[in-house]
Amino acid sequence: EPRCRQQLRHLQDSAGIAARLPPRLEGRWVSTGCEVRPGPEFLTRSYLFYTNRLFKALQFYYWDPSCRDPSYSLVIKGKLRLRQASWITRGATEADYHLHKVGIVFHSQKAMREVASWINQTSGEGCRGFLPPGRSWAPGALYEVLSAKTERDCTAALGFAMHELSLVRVERHFQPLLQPQQSGSRLVEELYLGDIHTDWGERLHYRPTGYQRPLQSALHHVHPCPACGIISRADEHHPPILPARAALPMQLSGSWVSTHCEVRPAVLFLTRYFTFHGNNHTWEGHYYHYSDPLCRQPTFTIYASGHYSQGIPSSKVRGGTELAFKVTQARVTPMDQVTVVMLNSSEPGSCGLAGSWSAGVEQDITPTNGCLALGIKLPHTEYELFKTEQDTQERSLLYIGERPTDGSSPDSPDKRPTSYQAPLIQCAAGSEEFSNYISLKYVGRKDANGIEALKPLPVAFLLFIALLFLRWD
Repeated sequence: EPRCRQQLRHLQDSAGIAARLPPRLEGRWVSTGCEVRPGPEFLTRSYLFYTNRLFKALQFYYWDPSCRDPSYSLVIKGKLRLRQASWITRGATEADYHLHKVGIVFHSQKAMREVASWINQTSGEGCRGFLPPGRSWAPGALYEVLSAKTERDCTAALGFAMHELSLVRVERHFQPLLQPQQSGSRLVEELYLGDIHTDWGERLHYRPTGYQRPLQSALHHVHPCPACGIISRADEHHPPILPARAALPMQLSGSWVSTHCEVRPAVLFLTRYFTFHGNNHTWEGHYYHYSDPLCRQPTFTIYASGHYSQGIPSSKVRGGTELAFKVTQARVTPMDQVTVVMLNSSEPGSCGLAGSWSAGVEQDITPTNGCLALGIKLPHTEYELFKTEQDTQERSLLYIGERPTDGSSPDSPDKRPTSYQAPLIQCAAGSEEFSNYISLKYVGRKDANGIEALKPLPVAFLLFIALLFLRWD
């Protein structure tokens, strides 16, 4: 049985993931590698939560996508109060945070000059003299950019906000031990915090509905993780310098699949499965959508195909490759009754054969130029950012550009992403390409009379359907 199917099935069984509500945050949480935020910004994070609700968060910023050349570090201190379970993002907990102070440490004269000019240009009166011009860089000096006491806040110029703390989820699972002589498994804890808006202008007031790449517990992280120890031992004066990694050429051919249930802003849960045929530059993708954060309750599946351009190195995001993807064909399979009702009530001619949708039955939406109700337009071109990497176990990972937070599509070169979604893992090499469609079974329960009974759906999802917030990507 091909590894791709196994991986998808493993995701559907949600691989023994447990998420406590409310989550327990005490302890240190660290990045597992160099993170890319929209902009692009390259950073690593080390967040420490105390039992008395206080926290101290370190963010280390770099000039380069390997996190080897630090520019400045932020020390963020404040208080966090967990509130109720989120009714928008299932499985998440909402939180309120209050910042007490934020300090910045520069790691070079160049970083100091650059940040000082941002602050002087964009801040109000109180921040004008933040750094006197011509002041020389002093290693180890900490400058205050925010203080609750003096009500001074010069952080806006940095595009800095901690709204990520307003949405929190902790997942626990067990990683099987890799060494053949060892049996058993090891606990892994991951902290998912709110996503960062892809539009720089929006990020200061955006309230997250999705997540960014998770932090892992400094005590209970995946092994091996060379970056974890380096980041957990670092402080604002000694930023982590991650080990050098060989740059890999872009190898797209083959099949790639999600490594976990993915969450998107506007509350979409999905898994993805792609095959790229390098010989003729065609691609096909399967997008399995769900209504729950463990990807157990399917709502609809999209199959799309088309062709892609030759990649060119990105000038904006070092290490990335720019591609254009053309989507020429698509098919949709509704997997639950809510989606069936929605598709059957869509405007005739806007989404397949109106009134003919039924659960578990695939329909071609190419003749209607897509499906308006699901936000799919055909034919359609997307301007993409890709990169391939190897993880610490030498497995190939594929990062595809992050979707615009506002739910739109990167359909023009200026909307090309500058950051990435969760990675896909290679499950079949180029030669093993297979295009047989992996279908997920329609999930329905029979009632006493043998009629398909509907599974109750969460209010948030019904609301979300009502708002037609469904975006395809």
